[in-house]
Amino acid sequence: MNLAPPPALVACDIDGTLLRTGNPASPGVRAAATAVRAAGHHIVLATGRSLVGALSVAQELELDDDIWIVASNGAVTAHVTGSGFEVITQHDLEAETAIRAALAASPGLRIAAEVVGVGYRVNIPFPDSEVNGTQNSVTGLEELWAEPTPRLALYGPSAYRAVPALRALGITAIPTRTDWVDVTPPGLSKATALEKVRTELGVEDDATVAVGDSENDLEMLLWASTGFAMGHAPVPVRAAADHVTGTLDDDGAATVLRSLLA
Repeated sequence: MNLAPPPALVACDIDGTLLRTGNPASPGVRAAATAVRAAGHHIVLATGRSLVGALSVAQELELDDDIWIVASNGAVTAHVTGSGFEVITQHDLEAETAIRAALAASPGLRIAAEVVGVGYRVNIPFPDSEVNGTQNSVTGLEELWAEPTPRLALYGPSAYRAVPALRALGITAIPTRTDWVDVTPPGLSKATALEKVRTELGVEDDATVAVGDSENDLEMLLWASTGFAMGHAPVPVRAAADHVTGTLDDDGAATVLRSLLA
């Protein structure tokens, strides 16, 4: 099946799509990504991860030369070349307002404020398996918002309770699990950032493909001319997509990538 004439832009979520969190991508995904790039298509990593977390995956997949990354659910866009990376866009959050609202709704939360390309400022250290990059512990909450940040991560058993209060303020709050909420500025998504990347690359709007598995992929799947949900994605995500591919165990993302070569 030929989804789009070259060059196409294929936006790939990372966790739950290209790989299982904490594990490397499969040989099938790595091979398919290499083949798609060799065919002249553009792979854009579009993730809720911080930029530093996305960069490690780009390196693993050997996508670390002249590619684009949409990180932090659309709040950060970076261009990666062989000499490093350049942050092209960073939308910062009104962090004090968000933090105060979150703690009022769910006291005791661990909070991480992203430091782009480095790691996080944290009020309470996170397990190393939960965040990428360096963690710098602060001594007072005000240090969390003292410097600009595009994204907050809320972590704790009742983190989900903060979502209604944050959304009531117009802040983007996405519960990826009951104990984890990603918080970014209003009006942003992977899709808003991807549209700017598409324009920059000169890709036709009908030559866009996206694959994802979670709530933070909904806008991206609807933005793409052809959206694929992973087979294990929740029902609303599968309903938003044009097609459903295999699960992680089936190498569903590799199937989507290979379809660009047919």
